[in-house]
Amino acid sequence: MGFIRFIVMLLIVIGALNWGLVGFFNYNLVADIFGGESSVGARIVFAIVGLAGLWGISMLCCKACRCKGSCSCCNKNEKQ
Repeated sequence: MGFIRFIVMLLIVIGALNWGLVGFFNYNLVADIFGGESSVGARIVFAIVGLAGLWGISMLCCKACRCKGSCSCCNKNEKQ
């Protein structure tokens, strides 16, 4: 599970850096690499980064949980 978390965090960082480039410089690196925002490659990357973001929300919620180990989320983390 540690490898999956690493990949998810890496994808979240890639997405954040790409959004930073878009916000500060109006430059979309992912779209530029894959030949435009509407290209199949760019859309796949955007979708994968979006799924990683959703998974990251669940990781964030688990870190913020105050159940002291009694919920299913925290019980999963103890087994890792």
